[in-house]
Formats: sequence, structure tokens, C-alpha cells
Amino acid sequence: MIKGNGIQKHIPEEKIYVNGSVNRNLSEEVLNELNILFENSHPDEILDWGFQTFGKKLVVGTGFGPSGILLIHRLVAKNIPVTIFFLDTNLLFDETYKLRAVLEERFGIKIVPVNTDLSLEQQSQNYGDELWRRNPDKCCEIRKVIPLQQYLADKKAWVTGIRRSQGFTRHETNIIEWDPLNQVVKINPLALWSNDRVWDYIDEHDLPYNPLHDYGYPTIGCIPCTEPVSSGEGERSGRWKNSNKTECGIHLPAQNFNNGRK
Repeated sequence: MIKGNGIQKHIPEEKIYVNGSVNRNLSEEVLNELNILFENSHPDEILDWGFQTFGKKLVVGTGFGPSGILLIHRLVAKNIPVTIFFLDTNLLFDETYKLRAVLEERFGIKIVPVNTDLSLEQQSQNYGDELWRRNPDKCCEIRKVIPLQQYLADKKAWVTGIRRSQGFTRHETNIIEWDPLNQVVKINPLALWSNDRVWDYIDEHDLPYNPLHDYGYPTIGCIPCTEPVSSGEGERSGRWKNSNKTECGIHLPAQNFNNGRK
């Protein structure tokens, strides 16, 4: 149980766990209860609940965007001892790797890389050169989706920085979701935050961020699949530009899975 704004926030443990393990098919009722409880909550309350509920089986993923940096700052401020990780595709910008080092030094933390065993050279041998141009879904599957599944296999929950305002594929994002692809609870403390609100927080606390954001890159992924955007374009319009692809596959809308039920 946690207390926030004078309200006791508690979901019976048996609704989340079955025989000591996270319920692999959380009901829509429980998810709705959780989202109603946390609708107006500060991210601190949500992070506290996540750690109290899942302990060190809770991990935090970041792509080093402003939302992720905000969450890292809150975790450090609250002294919540969870593992922070990132998906290292070996195709990230130098600025991204440098930002990781800056964050680790400033906050005294380690941000764990999660990657595939398949080197870029081996990928070229097996699938041909520049797979990301010919079949970006397959490249994302190899370098992001499968490594994440493997990493989360022994975890109970993961925290992300995704927000509804990031694009149409994310506009139904809830604060607490069941992730049927990875079979864990997915916690999105900033789901209801706007881009401006996140950046106001970054500025207020003088937090480091990727300098590419100052050069027209609202979101930053792998080098071959990220471009700057023009004024008025959406946050994620620079990802896989001139294609129908909008997501790498790790954040497919949970609603599409109907919470894992047929």
C-alpha cells in the first residue's frame, strides 16, 4: 500500500500474483482499477508502487530520450534501487553513447546494455547488407525485440517513458498495462504527460539531454532509421521516414492484444 495526496492506494496482492508469480493474464478490471488510482499521480508514486510491488524484479528501460532522463532523475532522487537498461543495437548515435556516460557519471549509476549476440557483420552475412533498409521489421526484431524478450524473461515488470502524445500508435497508452509480448507488467508513469511538460522538467532541473534534439530530432533511435523532422511534424515522424513503419515492435499497443486474451 502507498499513500499519496491522502489517498490509500492498494490493490489486493492476490489480484496481481498467482502462486507467488505475476498473474500472466491480468484482468481488464484490475488494470482499470490501477489506472484509475494512478490517473492523477506524480511519477514518484507510480515508481514507488512498482518497486514495492515487484521489488528488484522491476527494471527500467530507457532510450535516452527526455522522458527516460526524467525518470532516471526521479529514481535517483527517490533512491529506488532498480536496474536501468537500454537496448544497444550497435547502431546508436555517438551522441547517445556519450549521453549514457554523462548520466552514469552525474548520477553515480550504471545503465546496463542489452543486445543481441549477432554482430552487425554476422547479420550482414546471414541476411545481407543493410537489413534495416530492406526489411526494418526484421532488423528491429533481431536487434531489439528478441533481446528485450530474453532480458525480461525472469523479470516481473518494466518501466518505460512512453507517452500518449508521442503519436497515434501510443495514444491509448495506459499507466499500467499487461505486456503480453514479454509477459510482464508494463508501467508508463509519464503516459499522460505532454512533450512540453517533460521538457519543462528537463529545463527546471538542468538535466543533460541528447544534443541532437537541438537539431531537429524529436526522438532518436538507430542512425539509419532516424532523421530530423520539419516544423509541424509529429514527434516520431523522423523514425523510419518515408515508410509505413512507426514502431520498432517493443511498444506495440497493448490494446491490440486485448491484454493477452483471445
